[in-house]
Amino acid sequence: MRTHAHSEATRLLCAGARLHAGFRQRVIDELVGHAERPVAPSLGVDVRPVLAHALQARRQEVQAALALLAVWIGFFSASLLLTWDLLDDRFGGDSGLPLGEVVSSAVLPGGDGISPLSQQPISWVFFYAGVALALWAGRAVSGRESLLYAGTRAPRRSLRSAIRRRLGQFVTFAARVLAVVYWVKALGAVADNPYPVIFPLLMVAVVWLHRIRVTAALREQLSRENFATAQQPGLPYAERYRRIGDAIDQEQHAPATLYDANRPFVGAGVPHKPWSFALELRRKKESPVAEPATGVPPQAVHGTVAPGLGAASGTHQAEAEQAELAQRYPVQPPHPGAMPHAQPPEGRFPDGQFADGRLTDAPFPDGQFGPGGQPEQVQPQQPPPYHLSSRHIIDMITPRLVALRESTARTSRDSLRGLEIEEFVYLPSGVRRDSGVYKTESVQQHLAEAADDGGETRRHFLRIRVGSWHEQVVVSLLVRIHTQGGMLVLEVVPHVLGPVAEEFREIDAIVERRAAGPLREGLLAFLTAPAATAAAGIATARTLLSVVRVWLSSPEYAAPDAPLVSVRELASTNELSLFQEMDVSRYIKTVQDRIAHGVRDALEQRGFRTDRFEQQIVNVRDGGVYIEDMSGGAVATGEHGTAQHLERSPA
Repeated sequence: MRTHAHSEATRLLCAGARLHAGFRQRVIDELVGHAERPVAPSLGVDVRPVLAHALQARRQEVQAALALLAVWIGFFSASLLLTWDLLDDRFGGDSGLPLGEVVSSAVLPGGDGISPLSQQPISWVFFYAGVALALWAGRAVSGRESLLYAGTRAPRRSLRSAIRRRLGQFVTFAARVLAVVYWVKALGAVADNPYPVIFPLLMVAVVWLHRIRVTAALREQLSRENFATAQQPGLPYAERYRRIGDAIDQEQHAPATLYDANRPFVGAGVPHKPWSFALELRRKKESPVAEPATGVPPQAVHGTVAPGLGAASGTHQAEAEQAELAQRYPVQPPHPGAMPHAQPPEGRFPDGQFADGRLTDAPFPDGQFGPGGQPEQVQPQQPPPYHLSSRHIIDMITPRLVALRESTARTSRDSLRGLEIEEFVYLPSGVRRDSGVYKTESVQQHLAEAADDGGETRRHFLRIRVGSWHEQVVVSLLVRIHTQGGMLVLEVVPHVLGPVAEEFREIDAIVERRAAGPLREGLLAFLTAPAATAAAGIATARTLLSVVRVWLSSPEYAAPDAPLVSVRELASTNELSLFQEMDVSRYIKTVQDRIAHGVRDALEQRGFRTDRFEQQIVNVRDGGVYIEDMSGGAVATGEHGTAQHLERSPA
């Protein structure tokens, strides 16, 4: 079963691909026109059906546009032939004018005994074209898109949009008056020339059939009742789309992603007051383990495999995984204990790599080289039982979040009952999306190694996600823990992904109009056909340019890149209601409380002092503080507030 394939957010994005031409084009340009970019993490949505609906909607729109073009060609040809026949009769059947001169004489003002344009049958073509362009201009000036099916509503109120709306209303009113004049004159002269009535009605028929076709798809595939069970459209059968579909399936919900340093959290939404704190690790006096002479508690060794995450895989498998990682990412963070200016021993390259390709994370002591100077196999260094690692803290936080989810599911219908907890790793861009970086084995290797390496490029997070309001509001907390250098650093980066844009929800109003039947669609087609014909021509031209651009650029062979935009973010808005803001605040505070409990219990279990952590103040709101079970200490708030705490017992 596909993850989030039937969520409300996915349904609305599919509807937006049907109803909103700008969003549809952005989806196709990003997922097809930039095949070198991986898909951004999709939170609460499935991008594949959105792309399928966008491509199908574009294909149906092009088909209707070609049918309208055929009608326009027929209208022009019939009018031109009628004009030629009229001139031939006027000159007694011996005009001697070729068709090219008839066309030029019909367009130019009258002369040489030829009547002006306003008195010729071909003038009806230009008259109706002027009506179509005027009606389209009225919608364009007011800021609304004109589609073959329906135009999306205007942007929200502002001074600029109000002026545009008024100007657009004036242009639309003038265009409608022009349309009334056209139909009055065309119906009055229908006995002499029926073509000005026949061909516009044929255009109405094309638009009508297109509207019926789109409405049927919206009702049968995207209604609330049918979306979960209806068969959704698939991607085209071409090889390019097959590769794109497979890549989307593998990347959008993978626990890893490539990132660009200038836009690392693509797809997560808007940052919501990130916070962090740093704490020096000090052991309790009653702890039976003595601290090293340096005063720095033992820390996790970079490269050791954490218990429970591949420790039983064996030394050879670990070495093979390290070699594969080195090939994929040649530039690795230096080992914390390595000496940057030291010369490597014989038979060993810098960064712990041997001539045969094997890797090691710790320098070899003297005397561990076999005959011929070849290095002997050394067992990986095991961390002491009393060290504090990032993995240990994560393993203490996770059960508390699971307990929160289970207790919420038993006692309420709150969205916390669907809390998602997973480890996530961000990898620097520079490799191709099809290089194997998204394979399950590769991702699991990075998850196992990145938690404790403290690197600057490869970053490990614990991602906690809450999808509320039917996945309309998505709250994600990215938690990163450092335990290197005798310090504990906790970083929490909350993100909020806003609801889907309001105009995408027109799908529900359209579905509710099913009782009106095809007659209502016919009347709407008659009223919107002139503007729709102009919009269809413009949309088809854009589609042609897009297809040609993709064909010329060959994006699958372009330089590798990181995700630039997220389809979910393209459709979202940052406007939250008061209820939604209250829920976001509650989710973040609740999860932060469980995180703090997990960190404190990890310190307690490993024999470190927790009093300073309990006094730690973390800024979580402007002007507010969050204090985790404070014992003693002092608190001051305000811009110039001060506080002092004197410890009565020796440290």
